[in-house]
Amino acid sequence: MEENALAFALNNKLLLLLVLFLFSFLTRSSLSEIIFEERFEDGWQSRWVKSDWKKSEGKAGSFKHTAGKWSGDPDDKGIQTSADAKHYALSAKLPEFSNKNRTLVLQYSIRFEQDIECGGGYIKLLSGFVNQKKFGGDTPYSLMFGPDICGTQTKKLHVILSYQGQNYPIKKDLECETDKLTHFYTFILRPDATFSILIDNRERDSGSMYVDWDILPPRKIKDVKAKKPADWEDREYIDDPNDVKPEGYDSIPKEIPDPKAKEPDNWDDEENGVWKPPKVPNPAYKGPWKPKKIKNPNYKGKWKTPWIDNPEFEDDPDLYVLKPIKYVGIEVWQVKGGSVYDNVLICDDPDYAKQVVEEVFANREIEKEAFEEAEKVRKAREEEEAQRAREEGERRRRERGYDRRYRDRYKDRYRRVCTIGITPFSFFMISSVSFGCLMITLMIKVIKPIIGLGEPIL
Repeated sequence: MEENALAFALNNKLLLLLVLFLFSFLTRSSLSEIIFEERFEDGWQSRWVKSDWKKSEGKAGSFKHTAGKWSGDPDDKGIQTSADAKHYALSAKLPEFSNKNRTLVLQYSIRFEQDIECGGGYIKLLSGFVNQKKFGGDTPYSLMFGPDICGTQTKKLHVILSYQGQNYPIKKDLECETDKLTHFYTFILRPDATFSILIDNRERDSGSMYVDWDILPPRKIKDVKAKKPADWEDREYIDDPNDVKPEGYDSIPKEIPDPKAKEPDNWDDEENGVWKPPKVPNPAYKGPWKPKKIKNPNYKGKWKTPWIDNPEFEDDPDLYVLKPIKYVGIEVWQVKGGSVYDNVLICDDPDYAKQVVEEVFANREIEKEAFEEAEKVRKAREEEEAQRAREEGERRRRERGYDRRYRDRYKDRYRRVCTIGITPFSFFMISSVSFGCLMITLMIKVIKPIIGLGEPIL
């Protein structure tokens, strides 16, 4: 009987646990909502509208549907910025939703396959009506989140929130990833106005909208009128009042004659005076006497200016609430194209967002290996191009050397002149004089027959 009762009780407990688990799962499933999820599978163009922004200026770029050069899964495609020095803008319409009284999760992945040099890789949530064909950099947004890179100095992670029509960037200096692998960026905003920022499922930062954005005045401010009380004791240690200076302490000399010194054998008192040993530091001398220190029994710590309520602070319990979201958009400018966007997710369940990252990163090692192999190919190609450039340069130098042989004849003449001790200037003067004498001789031969002084020149 006892065994049957024990088995019955155990079965009841297991049944209760199963019911609780199913209830928790069903409740969670019913409360959680995936508002928008885009893996950029076939048919993605029907959900996204490419903007004509910058098209008339010839500066609009197009996204390419591709898995990229070193994807962990060649069948897992995203959309890639395809040209250099272009503006990219496209958006997708969502079922309108509000984050009031619910957690907002915005997540996506991006891979910078290019040396981007300068450009953005962020994403935006938009409210109100948006003409998607005109969506661009001046279109108002409610949230902008993601990396922005320029050179080696700027690798910023933007988190910009809109409040009452004005944009407020986060005050913290957050950095994004700059390597060429896929990275997930996750922003979580909760109803208590706290937030978390994750990169690849690891929390990079967290805080509160009340503190980390200058949206509202601070709740507390320092009391500028406060002054430290006159009797405030901020000395941690004080002189021991019971410590007494030893008798004769001040008479201890700082230096004493060197007891090891000896008078030199050749010392002459009459000539050099009475010999005195040199001075050395006195080991018994301890410096000016100071009473020892003891803990101050009245120590209250370092005085700090107290904080008081800010009279200008007026709380807004809906501070975290964005305007109803209707669109998600990508609007960036890049010097070098090649960024692959993928796995866009908007939901209210951080755990589901975490599962998405884990699912994609199941192929993380394959992606790394593909990237390393692509790097080997790239470096080999660059070395081959460099070798061809070196060979071409050598060929051109040889050709220039062939032409120099003719110019070197004149250099040889110059060297021969120099070797016999005649400077170039002297050589020029001698040549000029010789040429003048020759001309005079010819003129005489021509003039003499004319004036009857010589034979005619035949």
